[in-house]
Amino acid sequence: MTEISRYDTAWLTLPDLVELLDEPLGRVRRLLDENYLVGSRRQGALRVPAVFIVDGRPLPSLRGTIIVLHDAGFDDDETIDWLLTPEESIGVAPIEALLAGRKSEVRRVAVSLA
Repeated sequence: MTEISRYDTAWLTLPDLVELLDEPLGRVRRLLDENYLVGSRRQGALRVPAVFIVDGRPLPSLRGTIIVLHDAGFDDDETIDWLLTPEESIGVAPIEALLAGRKSEVRRVAVSLA
């Protein structure tokens, strides 16, 4: 079985996010708690895909998409995997579509996963 290629991105730790977002650690944790960002502990320390940050802020369309995926039963790791893995019905990885302003299309597909 071949592995599905995923969107290639760097991963940011909490200290990286504090510096990049120019926000205190408490605010960065709130961004995670309130679904503005989503992270993974698969490699030890909590890490967030760098592609989720645009112009020093969380990608605006990300929060609603994360909420839709969580409502569909996805955990944080599954949410990240779905966002970074090419989705046949969209034609690209969902994060690429969000970056291109295709929020409605991405959310429509995410809702259908429930």
